[in-house]
Amino acid sequence: MAYPEKILADDERVVEHLHPHWITLVPATLWFLVIAAATGFGLTEIFDNMDSGTGRAVVVAIVAVVAFVLLCWLTFAPWIRWRTTHYVFTTHRVLIRRGVFTHSGRDISLQRVTDVGFTQTLWDRMVRAGTLTIESASEHGQETLNNVPNSESMQQTLNRLIEQDGERRARQVYGGGYPPQGAPQGPPPGPPAGYPQQPPYPPTQQYPQQ
Repeated sequence: MAYPEKILADDERVVEHLHPHWITLVPATLWFLVIAAATGFGLTEIFDNMDSGTGRAVVVAIVAVVAFVLLCWLTFAPWIRWRTTHYVFTTHRVLIRRGVFTHSGRDISLQRVTDVGFTQTLWDRMVRAGTLTIESASEHGQETLNNVPNSESMQQTLNRLIEQDGERRARQVYGGGYPPQGAPQGPPPGPPAGYPQQPPYPPTQQYPQQ
């Protein structure tokens, strides 16, 4: 599913749109199977050993409510958190979105990223996941993305996007072309903004030779 284009700039495009690795859903899936099996076994015992009537209806209702609460807590909530966690890499920035009812997000401009690293445990290497750490020159500093699929590849992708973003900004500064060889990055040198340029002084008058 593509990330909503309404939040992107005109010349911005999504390169990677990730959710946390699917391994994070394994406990939720196992809990679903356990709760479903236990509920089915419990209802079978109730219908086999209890006479029909109000008492059995109450017990069935209690079992159903308990099973529903456990499913919401141990299964549905992790699935929803996984589905609503977005790691988006664009040509201009990194977008991080989390949560449904309590929504949180952060946008990190690529030009402010100072370092990108990743860590993997032995288990992470087996399932091809890891933790991506983004250092930025902002008041928030470090941002940690947990359970990133193919974290090593995503680190290389992000470094490549940072380099391309720097080249794009340099082309904009130099009017669409590449800066000269050896030219410093950033705006071309010139007089400080806000100060009028002074006309050059007239050349020194030459005295006639005697």
